[in-house]
Amino acid sequence: MRQLRLLATVLFSMTLAGGAFAAEKLIEPAHADSGLAWYDVSSIGVEGKGWTDTKDYYDRLPARAESVVREPVWDLSRNSAGLCVRFATDAPSIALSWDGGGGLQHMPATGRSGLDLFVKRDGQWRFTRVARPEEEWTCKELFKGRSQEKREYLMYLPLYNGVSKLEIGVPDSCKLWSLPRPEGKPIVFYGTSITQGGCASRPGNVHTAIIGRWLDREVINLGFSGNGMMEPEMAEFISELDPEVLLIDCIPNVGSKIGELTGPFMEIYRKKRPATPVLLVENVRPYDKKANGLMREAWEKQVAGGDMNVHMLVCDQDVWLNGDATVDGVHPTDLGFLLMAKWMRGPVSVFLK
Repeated sequence: MRQLRLLATVLFSMTLAGGAFAAEKLIEPAHADSGLAWYDVSSIGVEGKGWTDTKDYYDRLPARAESVVREPVWDLSRNSAGLCVRFATDAPSIALSWDGGGGLQHMPATGRSGLDLFVKRDGQWRFTRVARPEEEWTCKELFKGRSQEKREYLMYLPLYNGVSKLEIGVPDSCKLWSLPRPEGKPIVFYGTSITQGGCASRPGNVHTAIIGRWLDREVINLGFSGNGMMEPEMAEFISELDPEVLLIDCIPNVGSKIGELTGPFMEIYRKKRPATPVLLVENVRPYDKKANGLMREAWEKQVAGGDMNVHMLVCDQDVWLNGDATVDGVHPTDLGFLLMAKWMRGPVSVFLK
């Protein structure tokens, strides 16, 4: 219980790393048009991508998963949730070109299909602009008129749409550099529509992205809307990754089946990752006490069997303010995601080296 309570503690202060422009690489533009040099983001490189052998560059599962996982999981894996790109440029203006897309009934188009740009100021990431998508292809100037000085940027890709091509345009007299990923192994989140980002108004507002910025660590988002079902094949694929910590947050999809699914999932995962810390996340919704209790029983059984690297992330607080921080009682608003990030940050940081 002492260990369990330790992991439920939330830390409210965090120092962000600030070493800008380390190991940068000058990127050559893909093409130029009307005074703008256009850079293909695939040549810059994205982070948050667990596999390199993907069918298309911005997919989240490897191509071989198509014939293994259920069709809904495969389709959702082609959404670019959690992917982001770090770059620096001395440009006074930035334009973007990418696949468009609309919104959902309960989620803005800017979150589902938009691009979310942050700039580093005084060692911290600050929101600067969101690129609003059109229904089809979008090409637009994001801002202009800034001073021509080198700045570091972090841009998040759409949460609930796929991307086939993404380009960054800057004046052809300016330069653009790729920037390295944060040091250390990534944090992996496996879960449901909430993990994927429903219903954030911007891609950078989902709790997984917030935690990545706060802890200065790469995050791999394996959220699958309505399909975080803890299947054996997903345990196999996830065990191919080598994270600092894995968070499993699937109760919103599996409900009371969590008790019977946790053991088999962990058995498969532990074959390749016997020592990787795993956090089993309780559901933040207060009416899921039964499922939370069943997961706790599964956790206790896992520990009793000798697995000392599996832990519980206990929800002993009203994270979503009695539903006021949600869109529909199930999916958080931006405030709900911020509160989730505050709840999770301390326990996750315990495992970072």
